Amino acid sequence: MTTLVLCVDRADDVGRTVGVSMPVDGWDAVRSLVTEVGLADPEDSTVNCLLEALRVTRDLRGDGEDAIVAVVSGSGDSPVGADRSVAAQVDDLLDRYAPDSAIIVTDSADDERLVPIIESRLPVDSVDRVVVRQARDIESTYYLLKQFLADEELRSTVLVPVGVGLLLLPVLLVRFSLGMALAGLASLLGAAVLYKGLAIDAYLARLPDQIRDALYSGQVSVVTYAVAGGLALVGLFLGGLAVSPVTDGVVLVPVMQFFYSSIPWLALAALTASAGRLLDELIDADRIPRPYLNLPFGVVALGLVVRGFAGYFLEREGVLQHLQLLGVTVQPTERLALFVVTAIVVSLVGVRVTAKVAHDHPGEEEADAESVDRS
Repeated sequence: MTTLVLCVDRADDVGRTVGVSMPVDGWDAVRSLVTEVGLADPEDSTVNCLLEALRVTRDLRGDGEDAIVAVVSGSGDSPVGADRSVAAQVDDLLDRYAPDSAIIVTDSADDERLVPIIESRLPVDSVDRVVVRQARDIESTYYLLKQFLADEELRSTVLVPVGVGLLLLPVLLVRFSLGMALAGLASLLGAAVLYKGLAIDAYLARLPDQIRDALYSGQVSVVTYAVAGGLALVGLFLGGLAVSPVTDGVVLVPVMQFFYSSIPWLALAALTASAGRLLDELIDADRIPRPYLNLPFGVVALGLVVRGFAGYFLEREGVLQHLQLLGVTVQPTERLALFVVTAIVVSLVGVRVTAKVAHDHPGEEEADAESVDRS
């Protein structure tokens, strides 16, 4: 069994340093090459790579194996030319020695890019990367940064928000205090991370095409979604106006005020959006899918529950007047129970209606599943 111990040099450091033709093979030739490269540039890490190739060859021969040491170096005006040069040199060595396997010795991550080229020609048993001990951490950090900067997506995701934040930091420090500037910078970076982590950029990239397709197809939901967005903004605005200043560190009351005032508008926005989707399904298939039919009942039930609990807390704090129903004052607990029971009744009605639709149209369940998958 013949093993080829191959020292690879993709950047052609050996050829530029000593000017020898490649490949260089044989114990004596490689040993002489080490001396020439070391005398020409003692600080070059290629010297360590050549010595490691000789050491591995010596150990293999000591174990009784037939080992051949060789050096290949990329030469060319481009990375593609260098890789092709190395491939031709490896083919030359295969023709002369016909080795059964190879052990590759490198001194950088860039040289390891040649491994697939060599693997396509003969089996590779091991890849031995040599790093000078004094520079191990610097070497690893350098190549990690180099690979990071070569990735366009990582650059746009990490470096752009950091760069914008660093540019805004001096402006914020001039206008505001140090705490306000750091808080604003942290908010900016957090928003950038969420923007990428939640794939908002991908959604926004698809949004124009979806709106165009919806407009061309004449879908009613385009209009109802716009109306729902306006209603949601009204609800958020009125909820913000209803919030009173926080006193004594109690945050729960303003939160409940916000929910109590905004929930009717938010629920109406959800109902409007779901109504538009229902109309689209009716126009397309002349039927009412079960999931879309059940959605309005669920929205109303959820709105009743949230508004009921918000009203309960506000009544207990004296912010909201007691409910008057047919001349009878309803206590906070009774009011909450009334809202919860009403929500459950609405939900049960929705279940009953959708079950009735499924009973009248037994073949709809499969069609409903297909409709939801398309959505």
